Amino acid sequence: MSIYLVFCSVLSYLVWTICLYYRHRRALGKSLNRVLKAFSSGDTDIRALVVTAHPDDECMFFAPTIIRLVELKACIHLLCLSEGNYYKQGAQRKQELLNSCAVLGIPASRVTILDHKKLPDDPKAEWSVSLVSSVIVRHIRHHCINMVLTFDGRGVSGHANHTAIHKAVSHLASTGQVPNDCCLLSLVTVGLLRKYIAFLELPLSWLLSSCLCCVLGSQGYRQAKAAMLCHRTQLLWFRYLYITFSRYMFINTFQMIPQGPKNLKIY
Repeated sequence: MSIYLVFCSVLSYLVWTICLYYRHRRALGKSLNRVLKAFSSGDTDIRALVVTAHPDDECMFFAPTIIRLVELKACIHLLCLSEGNYYKQGAQRKQELLNSCAVLGIPASRVTILDHKKLPDDPKAEWSVSLVSSVIVRHIRHHCINMVLTFDGRGVSGHANHTAIHKAVSHLASTGQVPNDCCLLSLVTVGLLRKYIAFLELPLSWLLSSCLCCVLGSQGYRQAKAAMLCHRTQLLWFRYLYITFSRYMFINTFQMIPQGPKNLKIY
């Protein structure tokens, strides 16, 4: 009897997960329009900027979002704030990033990779909030961006370079430096158990509110995996476990970064 109950419970959970997948697939366009309309009057063309710290962040953490936005014909730009030169492999990692973006659907002309001495790839480095925020806001204005997607305050993995980006974007939001029609979204960091149950995490994401949820099916997952495999310098044995089990290869959920009064001057 107990085995039967377990079987029924597992089957019910799988059916629920599949139903939620199709629901999110259909609802993504409406969710995006709802987010954009909160910041603009009728302009629903998506011009998104994904801000990352290192080559491989784009596919390790943001692949579901990038792939789904490309499917919706969004114009996506990627701003990577370092070449990933911690092990002196910057030149190779830069090319790996371009290859990964090509797989994900972002042309090289929309990829910007910084090599700034004050923004080193180093978990112990304290990136300047003012420097990072000035780089990001210039990118927003130059490309008329209306949606910025980046890390939240825990940075998924807790890496100091990830959290520095969130601090910079939050600074822009709180000081009113972001254009009126631009929304700021942070990728939700989940706990260890949720992080490594792959696609089965979807019902938990559904139960916990978010302003945007991007989900991949089997075809999208293969594309995300192919992008990850472009980063040959990073493919240690545990990366293959990440590719197989991480929910970030299947699911992204975002929360809004609240914005302060516009045109606020700081003296």
